[in-house]
Amino acid sequence: MKSPFAHSLFNRFWSVAGAVSVRTKILGIVLGLVLLLGLGVTAQVRSALTRTMDAQLQEQATSVARDLAARATDLILINDVYALYQLLSEMQANNANVRYAFIVDGSGRIIAHTFGDGFPIGLLEANTSSSADHHHTIVLDTDEGRIWDTAVPIFDGRTGAARVGLSEASVRRAVDTVTGQLLLTTVLVSVIGVTAAAFLTWVLTRPILQLAQAARAVGRGDLSQRAPRWADDEIGDLAESFNAMTAALQEAEEARAEREHLRARYVSGVIAAQEEERKRIARELHDSTSQSLTSLLVGMKALSDACDTPAVHRRAEELRGVAVHTLDEVHNLALQLRPSVLDDLGLPAALERYIADCQRRYSLRIDLAVHGLAEQRLPPEVETALYRIVQEGLTNVARHAQATTASVLVERRNGAVKAILEDDGRGFDPESAGKAKQSLGLYGIRERAELLGGTLTIESEPGHGASLFVDIPLADVSNHP
Repeated sequence: MKSPFAHSLFNRFWSVAGAVSVRTKILGIVLGLVLLLGLGVTAQVRSALTRTMDAQLQEQATSVARDLAARATDLILINDVYALYQLLSEMQANNANVRYAFIVDGSGRIIAHTFGDGFPIGLLEANTSSSADHHHTIVLDTDEGRIWDTAVPIFDGRTGAARVGLSEASVRRAVDTVTGQLLLTTVLVSVIGVTAAAFLTWVLTRPILQLAQAARAVGRGDLSQRAPRWADDEIGDLAESFNAMTAALQEAEEARAEREHLRARYVSGVIAAQEEERKRIARELHDSTSQSLTSLLVGMKALSDACDTPAVHRRAEELRGVAVHTLDEVHNLALQLRPSVLDDLGLPAALERYIADCQRRYSLRIDLAVHGLAEQRLPPEVETALYRIVQEGLTNVARHAQATTASVLVERRNGAVKAILEDDGRGFDPESAGKAKQSLGLYGIRERAELLGGTLTIESEPGHGASLFVDIPLADVSNHP
């Protein structure tokens, strides 16, 4: 089970690593592997080379010391100190690794050495060899670096001992040279690897980036985008699949747009036919039915005046009252079907008359505000749609909202006309409005707005009233089917 700290550390690492591009990830992996391999090989080679050369230096120190001991034996026996000095100088000149050499007699006294000015303090006691030793080697740490000091007894130590000190300077220079060459090789390989990886990532990521660009364009609604196929590999297959998908989406979108266009034309035609039929019925009710009822009223009035019988006179007056009520209902029905004032005087006058009628019939206080429609009338289809939207909205308020006040605002501004209906009723949940009784009315309002390229926005919550916002762009009306 991971600890919270480890989980947090992993999330932090992943947030940083996930923020860089694929190209950077590949370049980082290649560079990291090359550097890891190069530095690892360099460290291993340096360690192995150091051990090998140290062993060779130790063997060389032993060999040089034993050779010195063998050649100095006779000179010590005859006490030829000058020859010993020459022997030491010759040996140091012929071997670059020899830092110093000296010979001591059997009593430990220095007979000859290569230091010239003075013998270092403590060097004599630093290394000794017994008669039983073949040789004895130690490593001395000095200001000049490490010295491999080897002591070899002469005649089992009875005659003395030969001491030789070999410096590691040449070994370290050789190791450093090899290390530098390996590091230089690592740098060159890194440059070559990064260059090759950059080219490889360009080859790999370019089609992916183009595919991502095409996907973003498709996300914005441009279904004409296609991703080029670069090669016959998996990415090429992905591009082909993407192109097939976008082609299918484009066909589906074209079919949907065609169906939507046909539906819009059909609904628009239905609404237009409905309005024409309402206009015809309203005209028939006004011209024919109203005149017939008026003639009936006149005839019943004449019959009531001509009859002297009280019972018949009273009955005629009752029937005349029924006819008057029926005539009023016919007038109201004709007004609701198609108010003539909408065609004659325009939307503001029609709304004023309709709202006055609503206040009288439903006991509902309604505020009306109209702006920007005094100088120029709206297109007929827009006036009709807005009138029906206000009519349907106020009908919903009166029947379902249990409101006491409502307000209607119609405003023309910035190439569009807006209608806002608000009430202080019980409100509703817009998400579940489809299950409510007023859903058909809201659907009709939305349908009329969308047919003209507009939108309907509903803001409401239970207990806080409701607001309907209708926005219809006037620029799209002339192009609407």
